[in-house]
Amino acid sequence: MSAKKNIFINGYGSIGSRITSFLKDDPEISVIGVGKYSPDEKVAQAVSRGLSVYVPERKLDDFKDYDIAGSIESALDGCDLVIDAAPGGHGYKNKKSLYETKNIPAIYQGGESTMGSEAVSDLLFNSRANYDLALGKQHVMQGSCNVTGMGRILEPLRDKFGDRLIRFDVTLVRRWADIEQTDKKLSDTIEMTEKPHHGDDVKTYFGKDAPLFVRAIKVPTRQMHLHIMDIRFKDSVAPKPSEIHEIFADEFGVATLWTAKGTKDVRDYAQTMGFNFTDTNMIHIHANMTTSIGDTVQMMYSDDQTGIVIPENHMLMQAMLFEKSYKDAFEHTESIFNMRQKKQKLEEHFAKKKGD
Repeated sequence: MSAKKNIFINGYGSIGSRITSFLKDDPEISVIGVGKYSPDEKVAQAVSRGLSVYVPERKLDDFKDYDIAGSIESALDGCDLVIDAAPGGHGYKNKKSLYETKNIPAIYQGGESTMGSEAVSDLLFNSRANYDLALGKQHVMQGSCNVTGMGRILEPLRDKFGDRLIRFDVTLVRRWADIEQTDKKLSDTIEMTEKPHHGDDVKTYFGKDAPLFVRAIKVPTRQMHLHIMDIRFKDSVAPKPSEIHEIFADEFGVATLWTAKGTKDVRDYAQTMGFNFTDTNMIHIHANMTTSIGDTVQMMYSDDQTGIVIPENHMLMQAMLFEKSYKDAFEHTESIFNMRQKKQKLEEHFAKKKGD
C-alpha cells in the first residue's frame, strides 16, 4: 500500500462533513483537520467528533470561544491534498490565495466552474466518463450532484447504443435545500432556472457537440432531485423499458426501484436502514415510470443530491494522489461506501410486485 496521505477538508458544511465522516474509515488517509470560516455550532460539532478545526489567520479572534487548533494557512503546510468544500465561488479564491502559492493539489466542488476567468480547473470529473484524465492532476473540479447523476445514466446508454442515440432532453426538478439546511426556508413557488449550467457542465465530459438539452426548475422540497429524461433513437424504434433497465443491472451507484411512490420513500428507507446521513449515494431509476413510444424512451430517476458526489470525491482523490487504476480505486471506494450492499437493499425493498 502507498504511504498514508494527509488530507485537509476546507469547509465543514453539507459536503465537508460527509467527506470527513467517510475518510476516517480510510486506512490510506489521515484527515489532519477541517477549515471553518464562521463561528457557529458546526465548529463545536466538528471538535466533538475529534476533528482539529482550523480557521483563517485573520479570523482567529472571532473563534476565541472555541477550541481551535490553529490557522488554515499553517495546517496546509503539512497537507498532501485539499478537498475544498467551501461555498460556491470561494474555491477559486482559495485556489489563488492558498493552494497555488503552497503548490498543493486541490479538489473543488460543483459550485465552481471550469469555464471563464474564474475557472478552478480545465477538467470536470465524472468517474464513469473520464477517470483516467484525473491521474496525477493538480487541480480538478468534481461535478455537482445533478451533473454527476446525469453521467451515471448517460455514459452507460452511450456505451450500449452508440450512434443509435440522436437526442437527449432532460428536465431537472431540483430540490430547494439540503435536509440539514434547516435555516433555509422553502419558498412556496416553482422557480425556473434561466440558462442552467448543468448541460454545459455535462458536455465537458460527454462531448461539447452532444445532442443534450437541459431545462431546470426548483421545487419546494428537501427530498432529492428528480430528472425526467427523454431519449430519442434512430429509425423510430426505441428499446423496450426492460432493455433500458438491464443496462443498469450491474452499474455502480444506480439502483432500479419499482414501488417507490416518491423521493421521500427512498430517503425514509435510507434512514430506517441507518445509511450514513440518510444518503444512498446513488441514482434511483423509478422503473415503473419508464416508457417506450415510437422513437423515444422516457425515464425518471431521482438523484441523491449532496450524497451522490461523496464517493466521486473519494474516487477523484485516489486518481490525483495515488494515481490508481480505475479498478483499484473503484474497489477501494466500494470498501468504504458499501455501494453494492446499499443497491441490493434498495432494489429488494422496492422490488417489482408479483403480477405487476
